[in-house]
Amino acid sequence: MERVIIAGVDRSARSRAAADWATREAILRGLSLRVVHVTPPDAPDPENRWPYRREAVADHVVAELVHRHPALTVRGTILAGAPGPVLRTAGEDAELVVLGLRGEGGHAGITVGSTAAALATSSAGPVVLVPGGLPDEGPPRPSAGVTVGVDGRAPAGGALDFAFEAARLRGARLHAVYAWKLPAHTAASPLPALEEDRATWEDHEVQLLSDALRPWRAKYPDVDVLEDVVLFAPVKALVHASAGAELVVVGRHAGPGATVRDLLEHCRCPVAVVPS
Repeated sequence: MERVIIAGVDRSARSRAAADWATREAILRGLSLRVVHVTPPDAPDPENRWPYRREAVADHVVAELVHRHPALTVRGTILAGAPGPVLRTAGEDAELVVLGLRGEGGHAGITVGSTAAALATSSAGPVVLVPGGLPDEGPPRPSAGVTVGVDGRAPAGGALDFAFEAARLRGARLHAVYAWKLPAHTAASPLPALEEDRATWEDHEVQLLSDALRPWRAKYPDVDVLEDVVLFAPVKALVHASAGAELVVVGRHAGPGATVRDLLEHCRCPVAVVPS
């Protein structure tokens, strides 16, 4: 079976940014790219609203990508149905599904569209959600690294594998962020924790992160890892740590929940959501 990355596209700038990110990832991994446009049944499509018709979307994006990346192996596909379920089915055997945080049908003020939210919740494999528009043209800039959120008590193996491999492919440093909190009885107390107690607890959390990462450090000995234990809420810790990062990786566990949704709302770089 062909190993492929799927880029879900429509006619929005975010979609083009996602397709461009997927292209670079396909070239980096030595994989082919499949550009998929899903047309909702009976969807209104005023011809004078867009520069090209729905049936030409995939071909238009493919032509643009090949022009920008002549070495790319890519083909376009048009599918019919509801975008979320159709892309979920199309991506069942893919290495990765990539799409924009919001598509052409999104409303002002909504950061995460319904299709992106659906794929982050239920995709069988990793999903990368890309915000913003196309990157600036010019020579590629040095990688700013990969950030991964780690639960020291229940590390997500799928997310760690994805993050270490992403850092290895880019020759970049991996920033492993573990957000911890004070014990419940201390957090509820009106009195501040003693410094020696807090230092003891933090040392324990540092050891938990080190233990959680040890198998992946052994598997990826060439990846430079920065271990970071912070006393913040997980979303705040990841958003802060990801400033300037090339990619943020998080595990989905049973579902993305508020943490992943909030991260998608605030993070300004691509976010990979990896099922456990």
